[in-house]
Amino acid sequence: MSSDLPARLREALVTSGFTYAAVAGLLGPRAHDALGRNETAPALRRTTGGSPLETLVRLFLLQRPVPLDAAEQALPGLVDRMAAEGIVERSVGEVAARLDCRPYAADDTELWVVSDLTPGLDGGPQRVAPEHVLGISAASTSLAQLTIREPVGAALDLGTGCGVQALHLAGHADRVVATDVNRRALDIARFNAALNELDAIDVRHGSYFEPMAGERYDLIATNPPFVISPATGERLVYRDSGLPGDEVVRRIVEAAPRHLNPGGWCQLVANWVHRETEPWQEHLADWLDDSGCDAWVVQREVTDPARYVELWLADAGLRSGPEYVARYDAWMSWFAEEGVEAIGLGWVNLRRAERDRPVARMEDWPYSVEQPIGPEVAAWGRRTDWLEDRLGPAGGLAGLDDVRLRVADDLVQETYGRPGEEDPERIVLRRQRGMRRARQVDTVEAGLVGACDGELTVGQILDALATLLDRDPAGLRRDYALAVGELVEEGLVEPVE
Repeated sequence: MSSDLPARLREALVTSGFTYAAVAGLLGPRAHDALGRNETAPALRRTTGGSPLETLVRLFLLQRPVPLDAAEQALPGLVDRMAAEGIVERSVGEVAARLDCRPYAADDTELWVVSDLTPGLDGGPQRVAPEHVLGISAASTSLAQLTIREPVGAALDLGTGCGVQALHLAGHADRVVATDVNRRALDIARFNAALNELDAIDVRHGSYFEPMAGERYDLIATNPPFVISPATGERLVYRDSGLPGDEVVRRIVEAAPRHLNPGGWCQLVANWVHRETEPWQEHLADWLDDSGCDAWVVQREVTDPARYVELWLADAGLRSGPEYVARYDAWMSWFAEEGVEAIGLGWVNLRRAERDRPVARMEDWPYSVEQPIGPEVAAWGRRTDWLEDRLGPAGGLAGLDDVRLRVADDLVQETYGRPGEEDPERIVLRRQRGMRRARQVDTVEAGLVGACDGELTVGQILDALATLLDRDPAGLRRDYALAVGELVEEGLVEPVE
């Protein structure tokens, strides 16, 4: 595209006030929510005034032709150039969008993202081309919320698509590399980098880690084409890898550690199979053998095969097509042949730990979490390092006389029992932030946590509780060393260095 077009388009968008907050304010909550469901009628009723902001909303977000004079007012001197570049289409008196351009609020920064038009508005045709460049999606938003936003030197957006993850990474990385096999996606990603004045993004063509041979990064973020299928039939590049099952995720998990600097992270959203003969945790554990990485895998959702097939056939625009039933049956037959009984959806966090026995935590967590969750991932890494330096041979926390802990700022205690009873039936400690974990504790653990003020050592607190409860101090230390480590791991208490 013309070298000055992104800068001039940015100027026009800024002048028109085409920001996420302004669009949300213009539409109001009901119309804005309806647009999120691909329904445009409420938003059309809110954008009849003809202002530049309303024109841009109707043109790009609602995919409605706008009068030529209104388009030229909102995009002064740009309509013909944007038509020549394929962003809009101009007729005698109207202008229609051929690409989507929408505002995006990320990390307290206003960005704009160009992509292919959103399919399926108002129940219209949803069939997309194989090289369709997806815009901001639920998966890309999930990855953006998952990614750690601490300053790094070099970051990689593997499978960049329209470049939205690279835009995020450029906010806290000195250098960003973005790759994809879809050359059309790379053109759009380059345009988005220029549109947002982010010169640090290096866009490269290639499959998986091929364009980065020999290079290492401090952070890799990837939303791979993870749809689990037989890898037959038409392939949509943004979601289909061309590999069967969850092979694409396995390859990334196994290859990523070789491209991480010590302490570096690889974070991805992914699907994986559940087979009748193998727990999902064991299936993923095989991918981590000899990785040298700590791993925190969180399964957020489990879907049965029928629902999964229906979701992705509808995503491809095949719901009412003539081949729908045949494609549905072929996909389900493949699942049956492979012994797939369900599909898991979740997060994979890898950190190159450089220790003899890396830590692997795999858990189901379908519950509410605080977003963004990235800070909690980083905190888990720090807690893991702290614990690994202090674990004793039996797995419990060692050196209790040297350990000082502080109650997490967001921790609350809940007690359950009949009104008027002196002692509660249950005591639950619950975090309000991050993963919002809860732990049922006994009197000793509740007393220990309540006394963690950062001044007394854990050993001193347990000895005092032993005296209060008439327990053997040495036995109490031995019995609760493991529980203390678990309290730290879950973030209910924090180490004081």
